[in-house]
Amino acid sequence: MTETQIKQGKPLSPFAQRMMHAASVAGAIATVIFCIWAYQKGLFTSQEALSEYMQRAGIWGPPVFILLQILQTVIPIIPGALTSIAGVYIYGMFIGNVYNYIGIIIGSIIAFHLARIYGQLFVKSMVNDSTYHRYIGWLNRGNKFDYFFTFMMAFPVSPDDFLCMLAGLTKMSYKKFILIILICKPITLAAYTYGLTAIIDYIWAFFK
Repeated sequence: MTETQIKQGKPLSPFAQRMMHAASVAGAIATVIFCIWAYQKGLFTSQEALSEYMQRAGIWGPPVFILLQILQTVIPIIPGALTSIAGVYIYGMFIGNVYNYIGIIIGSIIAFHLARIYGQLFVKSMVNDSTYHRYIGWLNRGNKFDYFFTFMMAFPVSPDDFLCMLAGLTKMSYKKFILIILICKPITLAAYTYGLTAIIDYIWAFFK
């Protein structure tokens, strides 16, 4: 598949592009503000302190958290690492990763679908040029992209949200895409969250 064969899709309006960029900037600012506020409240002193405070949302907590995971998967409003680790610290390793899994799977399917509809322009608007050009060449390798995509979905530090959009530019079926992420995402989440929580727990213990 050459660059000219990549699905162009429907053009995004300038307003939609501005809104997506604004959402990304607003999300980054909100993340910084939240971290400062949480630090001042002492929520970062321990896992228990953060979990106890955040669970005050009651029954609304899980659906709101899952919705947040869906949004950050489709539009990079908040760093995915932050929300995934937050889910584990708030709800525990197993339940937290279940909520992470549900949100990320739904968000990934939405991202794939949007790329299938809006094509290259949408994908380019969601990522910086260097990342886009680093991976776009895989679309020239035919079926090898499917194997590459499967491997990267199981690799904890891959740009998986972007790659889900990139897959939407190919002829990969919805069935195959969903099957790959359903199987691979638990591997990624387990490795990712176990590794990062171990590092954070060590840092918390070090400063106690």
